[in-house]
Amino acid sequence: MKNLKKDMQAVTNELKALTRKTEALAKKVANLEKAQAAAKAKPKAKAKTAKKAPAKKKAVAKKKAPAKKKAAKLTATDQVVNIIKRSKKGADVPTLIKKSGLADKTIRNILFRAGKQGKIKRAGRGVYMGA
Repeated sequence: MKNLKKDMQAVTNELKALTRKTEALAKKVANLEKAQAAAKAKPKAKAKTAKKAPAKKKAVAKKKAPAKKKAAKLTATDQVVNIIKRSKKGADVPTLIKKSGLADKTIRNILFRAGKQGKIKRAGRGVYMGA
């Protein structure tokens, strides 16, 4: 019975502490919201410049340059499979880690998935070759 009473008292104290922390966080959030509202409400100061006469617009249509396509980045799986395909004798995990810069667990997961998809084959224990 004494232990139960002590446990209940400890829980009560912890709840009070959590309540104080929650209230402090609520105040901080309210202050941040006020600051953001004030920042939005302030009009931006315009720099005073001499007004120029409006320039006449020409009615010449400009041709836009075609959009350049970005080179697609290789996924980690593609990167590992390419390393394996380039090696003549196959590649092992330490070699793949060194060449790709990926973590051991990541390499092992990629090898498992690529093997299931038929992209690579096991040439021996821990050695992988392109399919």
